[in-house]
Amino acid sequence: MSAAEFLAMAPLLVLAFGCVAMMAMIAFIDQEQTAALVAVAYLLLAVLCVPLAASGGARAVGALLVIDAWALFFTTLFLIGGALVVLQASEYPMPGYRKGELYLLLMLASLGAAVLVSSRHFATLFLGLELLGISLVAMVAYPVGWRGALEGGVKYLVLSGASTGIVLFGIALLYAATGSLEFAGSALHAAPAMPLSELWMAAGLALLLAGFAFKLSLVPFHLWTPDVYQGAPAPVTGFLATVSKGAVAAALFRYLAESGAWKHEPVIDVLIVIAVVSMLAGNLLALLQDNMRRILAYSSIAHLGYLLVAFITLAADRGDVAGEALGAYIVAYLVTTLGAFGVIAHLAAVRRGREPGSLDEYRGLFWSRPWLAAAFTLILLSLAGIPLTVGFIGKFYIFAAGASASHWGLLVAVVAGSAIGLFYYLRIILFMIRPAAGGVTVSSGLPPLTPARFALAVLALFLVWFGVAPGGLIAAIRGAVHSIV
Repeated sequence: MSAAEFLAMAPLLVLAFGCVAMMAMIAFIDQEQTAALVAVAYLLLAVLCVPLAASGGARAVGALLVIDAWALFFTTLFLIGGALVVLQASEYPMPGYRKGELYLLLMLASLGAAVLVSSRHFATLFLGLELLGISLVAMVAYPVGWRGALEGGVKYLVLSGASTGIVLFGIALLYAATGSLEFAGSALHAAPAMPLSELWMAAGLALLLAGFAFKLSLVPFHLWTPDVYQGAPAPVTGFLATVSKGAVAAALFRYLAESGAWKHEPVIDVLIVIAVVSMLAGNLLALLQDNMRRILAYSSIAHLGYLLVAFITLAADRGDVAGEALGAYIVAYLVTTLGAFGVIAHLAAVRRGREPGSLDEYRGLFWSRPWLAAAFTLILLSLAGIPLTVGFIGKFYIFAAGASASHWGLLVAVVAGSAIGLFYYLRIILFMIRPAAGGVTVSSGLPPLTPARFALAVLALFLVWFGVAPGGLIAAIRGAVHSIV
């Protein structure tokens, strides 16, 4: 490898070194606050290396990785998200469990996400998936004494392993059809003229999409989602719902854009069906829930259904619009969902481990903790796509992408799903306004600033900033999209 390639990989190398340093540190120093500080420092140091990596322009690192604007944009996003999750986890109550190893797993998972979005070869795609997935299994089941965490970890382990096997089988069939493991060389037009090549290509794409649908918890591959979301520690659930799924979506978009697999009409037809069913089923099932985590779980299924509109738009030769929609929606989804689980984690901390579960336990929050309730209201309105929030920007770009491809039936499903979602998001806000059973307890003054509150404040700031003045964000996304389409 040349010096220029090492420079391009600076964020990945710094984070990998940080994982080794963290591993050595927690073996000798049992200081949770120090471990959290070191984890955040290395994640942000890797972010600071992104301009250094970008200075040489887009650069392929062998046949396995490509460090371009697309990879660096999402690497920056996911590393910042990982740092915010560490801050949330630093105050999350886990009596009897050391958190140093949890921070190490968060760093490893963030590294896996960065590798995933930088992949241009199925070998590194699989490496990124495994590094991310195995770390997440351990994170979900980290407090093994919690019944829900162990159950969620086992379910995620079994279904994640099954989905990875499906992805591998799909990759094998694509290799049999095309003779290449590089994204750009795995298109059907690059395949040798063999009688079974088209059949292998179709089967390989079907298995690949099914495996990725498991990772993204799209209908009908979503059955693991509610139990895992409910059982895992709240900060881990936020990371799983945002960074993990965002990395998988960004990697899949690069594969479809570079391989030209979107030119196969059956692929788009299947994506349309999955998108519509995910939007409607996710929102309808969320409407029936009384547990906050399960509401957010089914809501995430619907949001990933909206995200599929960006993939479907590729078929209309509108890769620029599709990429902008994907980037904007991933940013909006990450900011709002991390914020939602940050609120849950903070409430668990201030209530000394008694995390609120049912909606009834959120009664009176506007009176007892007005600042937290105000932040949660902003988050819920953003999830609903209300103007002046980043969620509206993401939903607007998804709608614009669908309109540019004339997928009007798909947009009807987006509108219908959004209307259902608005109902249960407003229902949560009404529960927070209603007085609690013991009467109204009015709180005054600003609470002291802690790491978890700082993370929530940063997310709320991003939520409003990108909603009111999204120009800088959209310009960065547009530059990233131009590097792959």
